[in-house]
Amino acid sequence: MYHEIANDIINKINQGDFDTKLPTEQELMARYGVSRNTIRRAIDVVYQRGLLRRVQGSGYYINRQPSASKAIMNLSAGTGNAMHSAETHLTSKVVTFDKVNVDHEYARLMHVPDGTEMYRVVRLRSLEGELYCLEQAYFLTKLIPVLTVEAVNDSILTFLKETYAITPTSSDDFVSVEQLTADQASLLERPVGDSVLCLSQLNYCGNGTFFNYSITHYVYPGIHFYFHAAPLASN
Repeated sequence: MYHEIANDIINKINQGDFDTKLPTEQELMARYGVSRNTIRRAIDVVYQRGLLRRVQGSGYYINRQPSASKAIMNLSAGTGNAMHSAETHLTSKVVTFDKVNVDHEYARLMHVPDGTEMYRVVRLRSLEGELYCLEQAYFLTKLIPVLTVEAVNDSILTFLKETYAITPTSSDDFVSVEQLTADQASLLERPVGDSVLCLSQLNYCGNGTFFNYSITHYVYPGIHFYFHAAPLASN
């Protein structure tokens, strides 16, 4: 239900029906005839797609995107997994799904002890049939004892939220241009050493507890990154 409401809100934003600010939760509850929790979940989907910004005490304001790209990543949302259009949908082809004990290099990146057990997921993701990215992700088994094949093939973050109440509350994001290794180039069907945009993320939940590290190489044409920054308070 909340996905349908989210898509309707996105369509109204794109059509200009919601021009400057989103109606209040109370108004949206009355409009769609659903509970506050359903509306909040729908708003969260729209926010994840980079179309809204929160203003404390005032509500949600509409972002005017500088691009009509179908692939606009919302780094302000913490997971960077968001598209501009209501109709866009990512599909996954799982390359690797197993458990590993991370070596020193990855342990250092994740700030965990050497040999920490993690789920490893390597996926090729496509957007409307066109190759979108190569994603390599690690999930801490200490917090996530079971990760299902169904979740890996669909939405891991949705599974974590519904099964373990794990939701990203903050992240460290590093954007860079990286050259593809032989293995990466083979999966992406690109030349070895080809330069592509790369996003590395450390995701945290609750009171800053680390649960996920991912490295994503993007090859989708016209991809954009969105980030909302508020000015720092002056002393």
